[in-house]
Amino acid sequence: MAAVADTAKSIEAAAGDESPMARAWLRLKRRKSAMFGLGVVILLILVAVFAPLISPFDPAQQAYAFVRKAPSWRNWLGTDESGRDILSRVIWGARASLLAGVVSVAIALGLGVPIGILAGYSGGWTDAIISRITDALLAIPFLILAIALAAFLGPSLTNAMIAIGVTATPIFIRLTRGQVLVVKTEDYVEAARAVGNNPLRIAFRHILPNIMPALLVQASLTIAAAIIAEASLSFLGLGQQPPAPSWGSMLNTAQRFLNNAPWMAIWPGVAIFSTVLSFNLLGDGLRDALDPKER
Repeated sequence: MAAVADTAKSIEAAAGDESPMARAWLRLKRRKSAMFGLGVVILLILVAVFAPLISPFDPAQQAYAFVRKAPSWRNWLGTDESGRDILSRVIWGARASLLAGVVSVAIALGLGVPIGILAGYSGGWTDAIISRITDALLAIPFLILAIALAAFLGPSLTNAMIAIGVTATPIFIRLTRGQVLVVKTEDYVEAARAVGNNPLRIAFRHILPNIMPALLVQASLTIAAAIIAEASLSFLGLGQQPPAPSWGSMLNTAQRFLNNAPWMAIWPGVAIFSTVLSFNLLGDGLRDALDPKER
């Protein structure tokens, strides 16, 4: 019995010595849905990176002898209205979707986090003005605002990413502000203020690292929303421009051939569904794994 007790104590001590990230990773690994989402996300990243190597055809190559052909040994997912290989276009379209998701969220983080820290830490009129502007922007539906900004900037993938990033910024402003309001009253922040640290150092050295888990979870969920927004903008002709492949533009083209060539719509739709579902599953898992109250 004494040996068992000693073993249990040694295990508890080892668990206590683990870093918070190591404990979060162990909790994440126990969630099968989150690991499934992570696996699909990693697979999509590999497909996007190595698209030139794994794509069987040039995604823009037209072959009018194979117009709207059903899936076959030559074209595993069929061809479109110009004879282009759908598998190749789905593979290359992953680049546009993942790039739009990551870059858009990076823009939203770069704008929203500093503004949210300023509002939450400063308080007073600064907080009131930023909060009212943020509330006004959040009152506008996400996709409507993204479409308006993309139409104003002009149709292109770059402008679509900027529009989505700016549209998602109020989400991170509100989240960051709320987290800062909670963290800035903690003892370690008061101690840092008492020893003479300036507000900028306190905000970015002591507060920001402690609100990063919440921002990371929100970022993973927002990437999924950004991918849907990019597909929607491309569907409307405001995102990736033909003949460059994009899942949204592929759906836009496929709507005219749903009866004769349904495979033109099925595969880009499956790609969008799988990607968004995977990021949402991963985000849910990260939220549970990074929860400090989780045991």
